[in-house]
Amino acid sequence: MKKAIVHEWFTSYAGSEKCVESFTNIWNDCDVYSLIDFLDDTDRQTILKGKTAKTTFIQRLPKVKTKYRNYLPLFPFAIEQHDLSKYDVVLSSSHAVAKGVLTHANQLHISYVHTPIRYAWDLYHQYLNESGLNKGFKGILAKYFLHKIRMWDVSTANRVDHYIANSHYIARRIRKVYNREATVIYPPVDVERFKLHENKEDYYLTASRMVPYKKIDLIVETFSKLGKKLVVIGTGPDMAKIKALAGSNVEILGFQSDELLLEYMQKAKAFVFAAEEDFGIIPVEAQACGTPVICLGKGGTKETVLDGTTGIHFNHQTVADLSEAINKFENIASTFDAVNIRNHALQFSKERFEKEIEQFVNTKYDEFLQNE
Repeated sequence: MKKAIVHEWFTSYAGSEKCVESFTNIWNDCDVYSLIDFLDDTDRQTILKGKTAKTTFIQRLPKVKTKYRNYLPLFPFAIEQHDLSKYDVVLSSSHAVAKGVLTHANQLHISYVHTPIRYAWDLYHQYLNESGLNKGFKGILAKYFLHKIRMWDVSTANRVDHYIANSHYIARRIRKVYNREATVIYPPVDVERFKLHENKEDYYLTASRMVPYKKIDLIVETFSKLGKKLVVIGTGPDMAKIKALAGSNVEILGFQSDELLLEYMQKAKAFVFAAEEDFGIIPVEAQACGTPVICLGKGGTKETVLDGTTGIHFNHQTVADLSEAINKFENIASTFDAVNIRNHALQFSKERFEKEIEQFVNTKYDEFLQNE
């Protein structure tokens, strides 16, 4: 079968790109399409096996390399300009518009959905408030364009033959937004790189890009009040706000190398995660180190962290709830077994993902041929 992979944009090596990397591990003969492609040589070799994605007119627009999100209103039109008519199977990796590519009746389109467009659906009001677009003329324009994107997004739901969701949480959102069922295949985590370390030290760790929805400010505020040692790794727009909240017991290290992050993760008594994520790779990486995770019991982490066995859940993004979870962890910390925690994380391996994806695509293609 002749195959094409479609992804929104290639600008960095993040979670969704790791899924595309696995797709090209399985099928290295695929052609790849996206809105833009600005990968460096190292990431290009890893993700696309040295190939360059076939891009759209968005690639040539002013300042697009750093300001590509400003062209969001053009994305639906742009993604439809890819001519995929020669392929038997189209596999889209979608968190915005990739699922909306045009295919015909003799093609099979399978979409791996990381999330329906978050800033147009469930984070719509939060996005407008945080961007300062909830009033004024710019606000009216933003609301209008997001309204049009929602209409387009729903209208393209039936362009996909089969949906795969990266968690049961996202499968529920696909059902809500698109009225379609999705098979759940958890995304790949490089658990082999995160080695087991059983001897833990007396500090907690959190690591993330410092943006509002990650709730690093909540974690720092909570630990500052509790007086327990917290190490914070990461940087971003909220850095000044987070530093202002930090007590003397909170050590903010900023951006650190992957090697140093791994070392801190292996030795931490627990990893703390307060965001509501679609899946959340980093809590799985922490568990692969044998490190328990204190996390919000919603979204993807509700599925990947077992409450009382590999970590502790809390129910609301408040200082009171997180404090309660930390104190609960302290009381039962000796009951957590690092080997069991790591064994739980191994089910999210890259090898498992690639096996399940290949089996799913081949099975659906065989069914497709039989029904022609």
